Order: sequence, then C-alpha cells, then structure tokens
Amino acid sequence: MNRATATIIINALLIATAILTIIPLLWMISASFMPTGEATIFPPRLLPSQPTITHYRELFTRMNFGRTFANSMIIAIAITLLSLLLNSMAGYAFAKLRFGARDRLFGALVAALVIPTQVGMLPLFLILKSVHLINSYWGVILPSMATIFGIFLIRQFMLSIPDDLLDAARIDGAGEFRIYWSIVMPLARPVLVTLAIFAFMSAWNDFMWPLIVLTDAGKYTLPVAVANLVGEHVQDTELMMASSVLTVLPVLILFLALQRHYIAGIMVGGVKG
Repeated sequence: MNRATATIIINALLIATAILTIIPLLWMISASFMPTGEATIFPPRLLPSQPTITHYRELFTRMNFGRTFANSMIIAIAITLLSLLLNSMAGYAFAKLRFGARDRLFGALVAALVIPTQVGMLPLFLILKSVHLINSYWGVILPSMATIFGIFLIRQFMLSIPDDLLDAARIDGAGEFRIYWSIVMPLARPVLVTLAIFAFMSAWNDFMWPLIVLTDAGKYTLPVAVANLVGEHVQDTELMMASSVLTVLPVLILFLALQRHYIAGIMVGGVKG
C-alpha cells in the first residue's frame, strides 16, 4: 500500500468517525422540533414532518427554563472569570517568583490531582454550611474559583516566558503585579483562552455539586433542571430533546468559536512546558 492510498483510507475513516459522532447531535436538534410523539415512531424520522417550536415555548413559559438558563450563565461566567484571575496569579507565582518550598508545594498540589473530587465534597459542604453559603450562587462558585489543573496549566506555560524580560521590567521599576498584569497576561493569552473554555464547560455541565448545594428550584442550573425534567416528563421525548439542546448549544458554540485559540493554547503549553 503506497502512501497516497494510506492517506485516503485514514482520512475516510476520520470522516466516517466524525459523521457517526455528529449524527446523534443532529438528530437531537431535529427531534426537538418534532410534534409530540413523532420522535418515538418506528422507523425513526430524521427530520420533523411539521417543524414546531412548541417544546421550546413550553420550556420557557410553563417550566421557567429562562431563569434556569440565566442561573447557569451567571455561575459559569463568574467561575470562568475568577478562575482566569486566580489560577493565572498562582501559576505566575509558581513559575516566576522565588519563595521557600515553592517546588515542594507545587509537587504536593500536583500529587493531589489523583484524589477523586467526590472525596472532598462532604467536608467542603460542611465548610460552606458553617458560613451559610448553602443554597446560594457563591456556594457553587467558590469551590471552582481555583483548580489544581488550572494552576498547573498556567504555570507550565509561564515557565516559557523569558526571565530576562521580567528582570528588565523590574529594573525599570515595575512591581510584580504590574509585571504580571501588563507583560505576562498578554503573553499568556493562548493558554488563558484554553483555560477559559475548560472552566466554562466544566461549570456549565457540572451536575453533582449544584445538586448538592442548591435546594431552591429557582436557583437550579440547567443540568439539575434537566435531570428533574426527566423524572416528570420521561415520556415526552421531544421536550427532553429541546431541553438537551438548550444545555449543549452554548458550550458547543463557545468551543467552535474559540477552537483555534484552544488548540493553539494546548500545543504551546505542551511544547514549551
């Protein structure tokens, strides 16, 4: 088999895999516009016979999904912005500042990555309960403001920034925060976009922690609201597909819009780290 034939076969396999991956998503969108009951007929229809937005209208009027959508957006944006700030500050400190036990502390943080997230949920819940943050947005936001993965990702990228550049700024009288904000942050833009996508997607799709912390239905995020919807309307497939589209579409749009920067950040961080 020559090289050209192998390339054609590989590309064909990749295209086939991509098609198989995207078909369920396309059917979910199509089913969300089908009249009630049409998504469950056999053989299944690929396109709605009479497209309708009834299910979306029902979600936003009778089931108050507009409020739920806003809850998810507020929490995801807050976590993303705070994550960028705090993780970048910690990453800069571990990469460029010299202080006692820096490397040992960073090693301990990286070692903690092997601890399952679920292990810390109970003590974290008790801490938040003691400061009266249960059933609040801040109860969901605070645990995700800084992550070990985010600190590691930023730190690995910032190691590639030349120390001579920062030393020159110090000689000119710039303080550490000025150096971090005016010099390091613009240079770290690719990895910051990557971290922003990770943080937003993680916060938007998080189900377990909002389910534990939030008790008021008016503060539910989309994953929690959709899970409750499954229990009440499990037979209404079209309605379930509409709610799933509302959950998936924002993160899909975000990823498609920023995928070039996301891939660049991953590659730069991997090569230079």
